[in-house]
Amino acid sequence: MRNFGMAILGIAATASLSVGLAAQTKSLDATEAAKAFGARDSVLDVSISPDGKTLAVIQPTEGRGSVVMIAKVDGSGDFKPVLSSSGSPDRLTDCGWASDTRLICNIYMIGTVYGDKMGISRMMAINADGTGLKELTARQTGEAMGFALNGGDLVDWTGGKGDGSVLMTRVYIPEGSTGTITSNTREGLGVDRVDTRTLSRQTVEPPSPGATDYISDGRGHVRIMAIAKSNSLDQSTGTYIYRYRKKDDRNWQPLTTVTWSNYQADGFVPEAVDPDLDVVYGLEKVNGRTGLYKIALDGSLKKELVFDRPDAPIDSLTRVGRQHRVVGASWVTEKRTNTMFDPALKSLAAALSRALPKTPRISIVDASADEQQLVIFAASDSDPGHFYFFDRSTKRLSEIMMARPQLADVQLAQVKAIQYPAADGTMVPAYLTLPPGSDGKNLPVIVYPHGGPTARDEWNFDWVPQFFANRGFAVIQPNFRGSSGYGDAWFNKNGIRSWRTAIGDINDAGRWMIKQGIADPSKLAIVGWSYGGYAALQSQVVDPTLFKAVVAIAPVTDWGKMKDDAQGSSSKAQLDAVFGDAIVAEQGSPARNVAKFMAPVLMFQGDVDQNVPIGQSRLMAARLKGAGKKVEFYEYKGLDHQLEDNVARTDMLTKADAFLRSVLKM
Repeated sequence: MRNFGMAILGIAATASLSVGLAAQTKSLDATEAAKAFGARDSVLDVSISPDGKTLAVIQPTEGRGSVVMIAKVDGSGDFKPVLSSSGSPDRLTDCGWASDTRLICNIYMIGTVYGDKMGISRMMAINADGTGLKELTARQTGEAMGFALNGGDLVDWTGGKGDGSVLMTRVYIPEGSTGTITSNTREGLGVDRVDTRTLSRQTVEPPSPGATDYISDGRGHVRIMAIAKSNSLDQSTGTYIYRYRKKDDRNWQPLTTVTWSNYQADGFVPEAVDPDLDVVYGLEKVNGRTGLYKIALDGSLKKELVFDRPDAPIDSLTRVGRQHRVVGASWVTEKRTNTMFDPALKSLAAALSRALPKTPRISIVDASADEQQLVIFAASDSDPGHFYFFDRSTKRLSEIMMARPQLADVQLAQVKAIQYPAADGTMVPAYLTLPPGSDGKNLPVIVYPHGGPTARDEWNFDWVPQFFANRGFAVIQPNFRGSSGYGDAWFNKNGIRSWRTAIGDINDAGRWMIKQGIADPSKLAIVGWSYGGYAALQSQVVDPTLFKAVVAIAPVTDWGKMKDDAQGSSSKAQLDAVFGDAIVAEQGSPARNVAKFMAPVLMFQGDVDQNVPIGQSRLMAARLKGAGKKVEFYEYKGLDHQLEDNVARTDMLTKADAFLRSVLKM
C-alpha cells in the first residue's frame, strides 16, 4: 500500500493532486503484449472492515488461482495472505466482513453433479489472521433427496444483532428417511441467521417452494420475498410474485407482479429497502422508459417516480455501506453517469471528479459501518483504474493499488464515441479505438461486437480492444440494433430473432470503416466473444466476402440446439420469445450454413463453459472441417465462459494476433 495522502476538498489541494499512470513510453513485442494484456486485474475484489481499519483484497495468482490478502489502511505492515484457491476447480469470487475480524468469502467451482458439469457455490468464514476457517453453507445429510448447487447468498451483513452473525439464504432439500425425529420434509429457499464463529443457525424465513429471492432492510429484517411461478411441467413461466411485510408485522402481503419475456421485465422489480423511509426502491419501465421508483411499505403501496432520464434507461442503483443503502442511480449515454441523491455523497463525488480528472469513471466500491472510510475506484478509457482509500473525516485520499500494473508504462489507446450509418440510413452508435500515435488511415481493422445479446458496450477500458490497438489494429465496437440500453425499438426482437438486422448493422460497421479510409479493405477482420462470437461467424453467412478473417470466442453456433438445451427449465412461450422458430434456427445459425464461409476461422472456448455449451464450438469446427473450410479450434480444460486464467488468456491473444497477421498478410 502506498503511503501518501492529500486533502482533496481545498482548491490548492485539488489542483495539486494528479494520480495517474506513469510515463507511457514502453514498447511491447508480441509476446510481452499478450502477457501484459492477458493478465487478470490485480484486484479481483476489495472490501473494508466495519471499523474502517482493514482491507481484504482478492488478487490473482499465476494461472487461474487467487489469494485473499489482508492489509491495514494506515499502511502499517505488508499485505498478508490468509486464504487461497487454485482455480482448479475452486475459485475465490468475493469476500466481505461479518465483523471487524471475521470475513465471509464465496467459493465457486464447476463440478460433476449427476453426470453433468454444473456451477457450485459455497460460503466460507475465516478470521482476518487466517485462522478459524469454517464452511457457512448448511451441510446436507446423506438422506437428502437432491443436491444444493447454491451455497447461499448474503441477504443482510448485520444479521440484526451486530455480533458477527449474518442473514443468508439456504436451499432446503427434503430427506428420504421419514418417520424419524431427524427427518426433514421442508423444501425451497429460506433464510437463516448464521453465527459466523460458532456456525449456530436459526431459521429466520422458513423455506417456501418457488421462492427465488429475499430482500432485507439492512438491519436484520426480511421485508421482500420473490416467488417464481411455474407451469404444470415445473418450467419457468417468467412470472414472479413479490410480497412484502409492514414494519413489525410477520404477515406477507402482495406487492407487485413482474413478467419477464424476451429479456424484458413488465412491472416493478424490487431492488432495495430503505428502512427509514419505509419504502422499497425498484426499476420499472413506464411508456417505454425505465426509471427508478419507490413504493411505500406502510400498507398504502403508494408509488412515486424517484428519477428517470429522457435519453437513457436507468439500469442500476447506486448503493453504499454495510446496509447497502440507496444513494443514487446510474445510466449510460455515450458515457456512464451517476447521480447522487445523498447531498454529502453528491458533494464528495464532485470533489473526487475534480481531484481525479484523468479518471472520470469513479465509483464507491465499499464503505465502513459509519461510511466515513471508503474504497474508491477510478478509471477511464485509457487507464485501467486505481483503487483508493478515502477518509471522509480527514479528507485524505491514498492509493491502494493499480488495477493493471503490467500496463503502467504502456501507452494505451483512447476510445471515442461515434455513429455510423447502417444500410437503411439508421445511425448506429459505436466506439472507435485507434492505435496510439496512428493517423487513422489505411489500417488493419477489427469489428468487435459485444456479447449478450442483452448488453451494450460502454466507454471504458477493455483489455481485448486495447490489446489489438497496441498491436496496430483499429477497433470498432458497434451497439447494433438488438443491443440493450437504447429502448424497446432499438432492442427490436432481440439479436437472435432479429439477427438479420443485428448482423447487418455489425457488417455495416466494417463497410463504414472502409468508406472512411480507416480500414484497408484487404485487412478487415471480425472478432467476438459469446454472442459477439456468434455474430463474427454469422457475418460470413450474410456477406462471406467482407471480412477476411474471423475469430470467435465461446460462440453460439446453433440456436436450435441452445433452445433444445433450455427446454427443461423454461416454458415454450418463454423459449419462443427468446429463440424464435425453426426458421431462425435454420437460417440464423452459422453451424447450419458453413457452405457459405470463405474466410479462415479461429475459435477458442473453455470446456466447462456454463453459458454456452462446449458442444457449440465443437459442432462448428467439425462442420467447417467437413465442408473443407479453414478452421482452427482450441479448447481450454477446466475453464468456463470468461477464461479467467492468465496463461489461457495470454495464449489466446498470442494465437489470435498471429492468426490475424498471417491471414491479413501483415
